[in-house]
Amino acid sequence: MNLEEQVAEQIKAAMREKDSVRLAALRAIKSELLLFKTAKANAQPSPDDELRILNKMAKQRDEAAATYQQNGRPELAANELAERQIIAAFLPQQLGPDELAQQVAAIVAQAGASSPKDMGKVMGLANKALAGKASGKDIAEAVKAALAPR
Repeated sequence: MNLEEQVAEQIKAAMREKDSVRLAALRAIKSELLLFKTAKANAQPSPDDELRILNKMAKQRDEAAATYQQNGRPELAANELAERQIIAAFLPQQLGPDELAQQVAAIVAQAGASSPKDMGKVMGLANKALAGKASGKDIAEAVKAALAPR
């Protein structure tokens, strides 16, 4: 079952349960998938495209929640964070700091990188290998730490 079918099934369940927050998040996912399809002349999104879409949506919710918190609107921030959790359920399990460091170390060894000058080469490989499993910011920090002179 692809992402679009999973979302459609969960929309039906959310409507039956009258769960408005979940329904809004699921409809947002469906909307983004439809926007992708129409922009690409009815092309089905690949798993990588779906992952990119979901990561973008999760990041948007995080940024909106932070903005609402800064402006003294905790109820709106809570709503954004609730939607983010629903979106995150479709993403792969995020790597912890230790797991991320291990995988980055393996990628650094594979690339034969030894200094911070090789960061661009390692980042390309790491972003491809760890897509969806960690944020770009976390990957960059792990790569910097792995390539830092000792």
